[in-house]
Amino acid sequence: MTAEERKVIFASSLGTVFEWYDFYIYGTLGVFLAKYFFANVPPNVGFIFALLAFAAGFAVRPFGALIFGRLGDMIGRKYTFLVTMTLMGVGTFFIGLLPGYATLGIMAPILLIAFRLVQGLALGGEYGGAAIYVAEHAPPGKRGYYTSWIQTTATLGLFMALLLILGIRTAMGEQAFGDWGWRLPFLLSAILLIVSIWIRLSLNESPLFQKMKAEGKASKRPLSEAFGQWSNAKIAILALLGATAGEAVVWYGGQFYSLFFLTQTIKVPAVTAQIMIVVALAIGTPCFILFGWLSDKIGRKPIMLAGFALAVITYFPLFQGITHFANPKLEAALAASPVTVTADPKQCSFQFKATGTETFTTACDVIKSTLVNLSVNYGNVAAPAGTRASVKIGDTELTAETPNLPAAITAAVKAHGYPASADPNDINYPMTVLLLAILVVYVTMVYGPIAAWLVELFPTRIRYSGLSLPYHIGNGWFGGFLPATVFAIVAATGNIYSGLWYPIAVAAMSFVVALIFLPETKDRDITQM
Repeated sequence: MTAEERKVIFASSLGTVFEWYDFYIYGTLGVFLAKYFFANVPPNVGFIFALLAFAAGFAVRPFGALIFGRLGDMIGRKYTFLVTMTLMGVGTFFIGLLPGYATLGIMAPILLIAFRLVQGLALGGEYGGAAIYVAEHAPPGKRGYYTSWIQTTATLGLFMALLLILGIRTAMGEQAFGDWGWRLPFLLSAILLIVSIWIRLSLNESPLFQKMKAEGKASKRPLSEAFGQWSNAKIAILALLGATAGEAVVWYGGQFYSLFFLTQTIKVPAVTAQIMIVVALAIGTPCFILFGWLSDKIGRKPIMLAGFALAVITYFPLFQGITHFANPKLEAALAASPVTVTADPKQCSFQFKATGTETFTTACDVIKSTLVNLSVNYGNVAAPAGTRASVKIGDTELTAETPNLPAAITAAVKAHGYPASADPNDINYPMTVLLLAILVVYVTMVYGPIAAWLVELFPTRIRYSGLSLPYHIGNGWFGGFLPATVFAIVAATGNIYSGLWYPIAVAAMSFVVALIFLPETKDRDITQM
């Protein structure tokens, strides 16, 4: 690796790490954003609104891919990802300065969502540019290894966000952090932005793009060429269904949902959960480089197929193992005191909150949402039409007529041994971290080789556009909405693990599509225009 190639990889990766950091500090600090920007609604609804604002950033990523993909194919890789990085940093910094609802009223959440949309659009253009820029500098036979450094950036960005938040939170205390300290991670992004712009300005344009421009072969209509011609559009569709969708659910399942599962489902204290995730990320992250390097030897496809297959086969036992080692009292209660909900199925809603304004007020919905919030598995018994819902917890039966039904359910659940939170003294930290690290290794298997694979699927003249859109539909939509989808499935079925069917089904789909329809590309010549 030459000094220039090291500089290209370092500068591209560093800027992308900072962009992911900017993106994920919002999700990690969502509870504080809900408190200050959605103070006009009840706290639980405010938190939903804050998460939906977070999801808005995912939703617009494909549009950012279209906008900046077109620019990247027309004016160049370097200048396009300089623009996207600047937009991301500015949006993050101003979230840190933005006054809350108490000062600005309704304009506070509106501006917050606007900044999130800017962040999502920027991220939609950043990844493709950085991955292509590195790949087009890489010598033949080393594209998987070179681009694997870019693949570490999403995990390192999450790692940096968690580590910095933990450090600030510990140093200043919960009170000060909750009052104003939560703004510091946003404001510090200004320093990261200045550093990464300074480094990236010293880079030269991609040699393949320069050659293409010099020969007059650049596309004048990259979007029409990439998605209006079936031969190219077919590749984009197969890349979405056979690669990026499966990669996205394994990534978000293994790194983001695992944190949600620890804190929200099995009630591990937030700081403890974050520390365990940070350690697991530190253990697993080097495997991005390992699998990127290995993909140059044996191919991109077999490694990604193995990652999809392992997720499909082992997700249930891995997450059940996390419960066993992190909250054994909950596991014991689930086994010893089964819960059954009896209700007319027509009175039970599928509790997916698409806008945050949906209300689920029937007795069946109240019972089920309360049980899900308490991490209690339950069975469903269909009752005749018109039957009022009831719930049996061990030997205690509660009906729709029970006064203050949620509180009564909570008391009965506690009386039957269900813990309010995981006891830190009961947690088997080494085994929990080991299982979390295994999930991270799956992420590295599907994510480490994917940049090289996507780059090699598309010709140079439409590479930025063709790669970016399927990548960001997969990650922005299939991955970004994973937590909400999983929660809705859990609420509908009554099993805290049933939501895993969503990432398992998508990963299985990608395994089949990739196996049958996507080619191996490790030896492909990417200099074709």
